[in-house]
Amino acid sequence: MTFDDTPLRAAEPAPARRSLLRAAVTGAAVTGTGLALAVSPAAAAPPPRPRPTTAPEALRELAAGNRRWHTFRERHPDETPAVRQALTSGQHPFALVLGCVDSRVPPELVFDQGLGDLLTVRSAGEVLDEAVLGSIAYGVLELAIPLVVVLGHQSCGAVRAAVEADGSGGRLPAHIQYLADQIAPAIDRSAQGDARVDATIDANVRLVRSRLAAEPDLAERVADGRLAIVGARYELTSQLVHRVA
Repeated sequence: MTFDDTPLRAAEPAPARRSLLRAAVTGAAVTGTGLALAVSPAAAAPPPRPRPTTAPEALRELAAGNRRWHTFRERHPDETPAVRQALTSGQHPFALVLGCVDSRVPPELVFDQGLGDLLTVRSAGEVLDEAVLGSIAYGVLELAIPLVVVLGHQSCGAVRAAVEADGSGGRLPAHIQYLADQIAPAIDRSAQGDARVDATIDANVRLVRSRLAAEPDLAERVADGRLAIVGARYELTSQLVHRVA
């Protein structure tokens, strides 16, 4: 996974006070009746590993994790009893990945990350709507995540459907047409057939990335170095992620 190492200022510390939304999402320890699971004392297990706090650090961690995935040397980190216990009081993910719903591209696996490491938002073709935008804003503004990765992938079915519907003039079933309409501006008409689909996958990543970068709250953080938004693509054939410039 190749990313540039342009220096970026460290992300700001998380605010001392969090909104009710954050409290609801992160959860809090509660008491009551229910199924009790035996857990080893946190002190008996290794402490949680330090997480990246800047975009360059986060990019390097994702690249290293993807290399492990590619070479079948996954570590499945941050799944220990100590980590699980620590996460009951809050979360501090170091990157947000906006990816496709495709079952072959789960971000935690292709980047070999564990519990609490990534905030993942998934929609077919990485399509943006208010729920997706709100989820991304939550990660950046409330959790101070310094890196957003828009992750497309080889053989994206949503992109293919959009390209084929555009070519035939036909309508897709129900809400699938909404997805096609959102992807349509990215269709690369300079290519034909499978090449058009493949080129549109990259173009769609660029389009989604540019739309996120234009969001005022995100743009402000990009401008002052607290946030980086990058485009990337996962290849099913090689299991490698590479940058989409």
